[in-house]
Amino acid sequence: MGVVNLTPDSFREETRAMTPAAIKRRVKALMDRGCSIIDFGAVSTRPGAADVPVEEEWARLEPTLALVETAGVPSPTASLRFAPIGVSDSGVPENLPIFGVACRGWRRSCEGTPAVSVDTTSAEIVRRTYGRIGRFIVNDISAGEDDPEMLPTVAELGLPYIAMHKRGNPRSMDALTEYPQGVVQAVNDYFEQFAEKAEKLGIKEWILDPGFGFAKTAEQNWELLEKLPTLRHFGRPILVGVADKRFTHTPNPFAPGQVPSSQYAERLAEERGADILRIH
Repeated sequence: MGVVNLTPDSFREETRAMTPAAIKRRVKALMDRGCSIIDFGAVSTRPGAADVPVEEEWARLEPTLALVETAGVPSPTASLRFAPIGVSDSGVPENLPIFGVACRGWRRSCEGTPAVSVDTTSAEIVRRTYGRIGRFIVNDISAGEDDPEMLPTVAELGLPYIAMHKRGNPRSMDALTEYPQGVVQAVNDYFEQFAEKAEKLGIKEWILDPGFGFAKTAEQNWELLEKLPTLRHFGRPILVGVADKRFTHTPNPFAPGQVPSSQYAERLAEERGADILRIH
């Protein structure tokens, strides 16, 4: 998954694309790197970022959606669908549903053409985007908690959905890192509850994002990354976004001697079973 930020204040300046020409260049560069999903975001979620009104978010996003096809990304991603999931005797999911040409189990009719994802916590943005381009992937860092209409909307429209673990908002999350049962147990418990909500609402196609860098200390992030396989029992694709997160520039206490970097964190994520890497 490659990121295209439609914001003037995103964490990584090189990911920002504020003009049609810049958007096309950015999409092409990500496609050249082999990205199977292009993720458009019109609201920054970096630490300390301010909230953005829906109309401002849409004003940034809507013109970009008009460029999607001309940029080489198909706007109607109706060919996306999940393959059946089986579980082995050991409890490990088999034929796991994954996005992208390079990953296991994901079915797509147009090989080599990335899917469209929109990074938003707003159900209204989801409805408007669906009306504009049809089927797409909803990437919601709040797992439906920031907008009570989000999950019912996703269920109604039958959209693929990425649910992420976080606490608070970009201004408060760094102070919300207390997990009495440990961060790994807390994230597992969180997705147990989300899985129940998704099943009740009829959301079939959802991806699990542990939320690296959101309401977690550096040590908690490394611990969660080391113990990523504990999340496999949900039978869901796992998305990991660690590119240039602050913790990747601190030593991994579980692997003394390793030189910290985003590249090291991404390799570790792949070794631990990540199915999708969100890259800059």
